[in-house]
Amino acid sequence: MDLKELMKEAGIVGAGGAGFPSYAKLAEGADLLVVNGAECEPLLYTDFLLLQKEMPMVLAGITAVLEYAKIPRAILCVKDHTAKRLRVKDGEKLADRITLAVLPDVYPMGDEISLIYQATGRLVRPGNLPITKGVIVYNVETLYNVARAVKFSENVTMKWVTIAGNVPEAVVVKVPIGTPVAALFEKHSITIPEGNSLIDGGPSMGKVIDYETAVVTKTTKSLLVLPDNTPAMEAKFIDGDKSVARAETACCQCMRCTDLCPRALLGYPLEPHKMVRTAKGAVKLQPQMVISATLCCGCGICETLACNQGISPRAVINEYKTLLAKNKLRYVGKEEVEISAEREYRMVPSKRWESVLGVAKFDKLPKYLGEDTSFERVEILLRQHIGAPSLPLVSDGEYVTAGQKIAESGEGLSLPQYATISGRVTVYDGVKIIIEKVNTNV
Repeated sequence: MDLKELMKEAGIVGAGGAGFPSYAKLAEGADLLVVNGAECEPLLYTDFLLLQKEMPMVLAGITAVLEYAKIPRAILCVKDHTAKRLRVKDGEKLADRITLAVLPDVYPMGDEISLIYQATGRLVRPGNLPITKGVIVYNVETLYNVARAVKFSENVTMKWVTIAGNVPEAVVVKVPIGTPVAALFEKHSITIPEGNSLIDGGPSMGKVIDYETAVVTKTTKSLLVLPDNTPAMEAKFIDGDKSVARAETACCQCMRCTDLCPRALLGYPLEPHKMVRTAKGAVKLQPQMVISATLCCGCGICETLACNQGISPRAVINEYKTLLAKNKLRYVGKEEVEISAEREYRMVPSKRWESVLGVAKFDKLPKYLGEDTSFERVEILLRQHIGAPSLPLVSDGEYVTAGQKIAESGEGLSLPQYATISGRVTVYDGVKIIIEKVNTNV
């Protein structure tokens, strides 16, 4: 089995993003592999701990991709604070054809487009894929999973997760995919205080989830407990429709949102200050007029730092993204763009950003707890990746063992799923497969 098929069969997805099936990135024409260990958002230390504990395995995964795709070299990218903790330096050779790139501690440096430019000087044209510049990008955990598949024929059943925020102690733990968040928190004596909420992901771009029903998925990088009155959380409860209506009349056109937009500073034709003054009624008739909204990375700088009138350009742009998706429209640039001369001076320091978000006091280096497979129940979602959902291979009441394939790939872009614990299954068709351990003492 070649590497591409092996990655698909193992169920490997982008561990740090939207869940794009990793095998589909292995396209011809790449001359550089960029490995993202930048951990874009504050409070996240998952990739740092993974690199600290499993660097040889990550390097093995990088080497496997280099050899299969005939890519000459790779760059492992980490921020300055991570490099110092790992005691590595910019340009250091980590293995044959693999070097380290140290990136500045700024937000949102983990954004794929910003990362590629900062580390390589190559600027991906707006709306295009990195492969158009000869680059393939993978997260460090993705490549860790590649190595496990190559060396041990191991499928993806475990996830590295940071638990942080308003908790007694920040931790990183490796748990079975499908672990209920409530069970995970109970195991570590973590509660959600009144007036706090839970998010899956970083404080800026993560999503609010229901503590009682949420489970760990292949894309869960962190679980953060944050007070509702922090700017980070207040931004998540903004009403999109109201924000659009307010923006049409309240925006003073100061242009700070555009001046500080990371994508605009890269020369992308994204101008949030114009988006917020665009009449929504007109946009519904002519969605093409806001097509550049698809270039937004959703970092939230325009919303939390730039705007001085309480408007949320991000919420407006998200509304337009939804409209554009319904109309199957997206911006794809054909021309090269020019980097703003102001970019270097307008990048947002990470410490400044976490202060603006109101989460600076929660930034603590977590304790690594290792692997924990003691959970009695998991819920394996059939849609943990971009593309078609997985198709169940098991029936209600069937006993499965950890590592057993329980769902096959759907048609087109898709991936299989595997049992992450042993037990009996209950199938919710098209949604999830629940596995519960069997009590052998009864």
